[in-house]
Amino acid sequence: MQIKETNNKGLSRAYEVTIPAADIAARIDAEVKKIAPQVKMPGFRPGKVPANLVKKMHGEQLHAQTVNDVIRESVDNLMKEKTLRPAMQPAIDLAEGYEEGKDAVVTVDLEILPVVDAPETEGLKLERLTVAVSDAQIAESLKNIADQQKSYKDAPKTRKASDGDQLIIDFTGSVDGVEFDGGKAEDAPLVIGSGQFIPGFEEQLTGAKTGDEKTITVTFPDDYPAENLKGKDAQFKIAVKQVKVETETKLDDDFATSLGLDSLDKLKELLKGQLEQETNGLTRTQMKRQLLDQLAAGHDFEVPGKMVDAEFEQIWAQLQQEAAKDENPEKALKEIESEKDDYRSIAERRVRLGLLLSEIGQKNGVEVTQQEMSMLIQQAAQQYNEADRQRFMQYVQQDPMAAAQLRAPMYEDKVVDFLFEQADITEREVTREELEAAIEADEAAGDAAAKKPAKKKPAAKKAPAKKAPTKKAPAENAAAKEDADKPVAKKAPAKKQAAKKTSPATKPATQTAAAKKAPAKKVAAKKAPAKKAPAKKPAAKK
Repeated sequence: MQIKETNNKGLSRAYEVTIPAADIAARIDAEVKKIAPQVKMPGFRPGKVPANLVKKMHGEQLHAQTVNDVIRESVDNLMKEKTLRPAMQPAIDLAEGYEEGKDAVVTVDLEILPVVDAPETEGLKLERLTVAVSDAQIAESLKNIADQQKSYKDAPKTRKASDGDQLIIDFTGSVDGVEFDGGKAEDAPLVIGSGQFIPGFEEQLTGAKTGDEKTITVTFPDDYPAENLKGKDAQFKIAVKQVKVETETKLDDDFATSLGLDSLDKLKELLKGQLEQETNGLTRTQMKRQLLDQLAAGHDFEVPGKMVDAEFEQIWAQLQQEAAKDENPEKALKEIESEKDDYRSIAERRVRLGLLLSEIGQKNGVEVTQQEMSMLIQQAAQQYNEADRQRFMQYVQQDPMAAAQLRAPMYEDKVVDFLFEQADITEREVTREELEAAIEADEAAGDAAAKKPAKKKPAAKKAPAKKAPTKKAPAENAAAKEDADKPVAKKAPAKKQAAKKTSPATKPATQTAAAKKAPAKKVAAKKAPAKKAPAKKPAAKK
């Protein structure tokens, strides 16, 4: 094998590797001898088929497989001989015009990881903002659960439906006198003022009584998902079978036992734990941003452009999705386009921080255990159909890039936890609103720092280093790295998607609530969503 370096600029490397035809032929001959005893051919005893006939039968297949094998081995040897650490999967191409009997000329293009001196972990100073859970917060959570457990009872037949009342109705919808698919329902529950149905539907049922029949006209929204109904006027024949009023939900021990708990005090204790878990997550986010800002401020070195490209593509795809959901998509897209360079700077910051965290982790023996990796694979496999789970698990186990992608968020968290242990931390109690404001301020400061022109500092050393498995930069928000840099050659099994069918009378992606909900077995499933800090920028800019 002959190696010729064709590019050595910055972190870019390119090589031309020549594999002699004699080496390829020798490998093919060895493979023929290996499989010959298993080959069967009429007129020959098993294992006695001449090598030249075996080669004639299977030569094309053997040649293709052998060339692939020797190219892979040659690239591995190149990495070892030149002590290269690829930042991403190298681009490997077999020169045009190759045919059996000729030398194989292979080009290898790649970017290498910079050699970064792991920063010292001593002297880090962080502030932990803590939030005490108040009785008022627990009371609010209790109210939210009670609201989700609403029940209704039959109202007198003379009662006129008003805001908050539930109606049990039959309806049939038509456009221009023709009924449409999905426009009919029986015993459908509808709560006046809930906004479950398309605009104008609920309002026209205000004042209805049990036994009433009426026909209403509504207009489907222009953005309604069913193409045949967008912007169309529709008539609905409605029979009001029952008007119901909400029953009072008493927050007592009986209410707690209906949720599977021993008492109201136990329910409050559980809710307090959930609220503490939520605020602890916010506290960790705020501390992590402090930490990453300190690391980013002290380091500036060249990073692989392809890693930045991959990170930017992830950020950009997320931003475009969010802009498409905006009330004014065109305006939102123009806004992010005007800040495209800023987002690329943020992508570069993420990659640099990822490399720093990786070096810190390696220097200090931080690792994801095999048991933890197995758990990650099993958790990720749950996203797929049962038939595809085993195939997905094999895919991750056989593809180092896919495994690295899955490992990255946990590895990042473990390095961050290690740095927290090393840091000098002071605590300060604040309100939840103050904590959310601090997170937003840290985010804005980090974005601003990423957008500033980089100061001229000595480039990172590029001395030879031992080959290491390809690493991906952990994102500051690990969720943003989902599906990043997936290998092109292989595809993971398709994720399962449950098809949801919604009545045309209802708003898109909104299902009509049942008249009575079954008591929840686990309170955790019923907790109120955590409040989020108002974000000035889309989440991808963290």
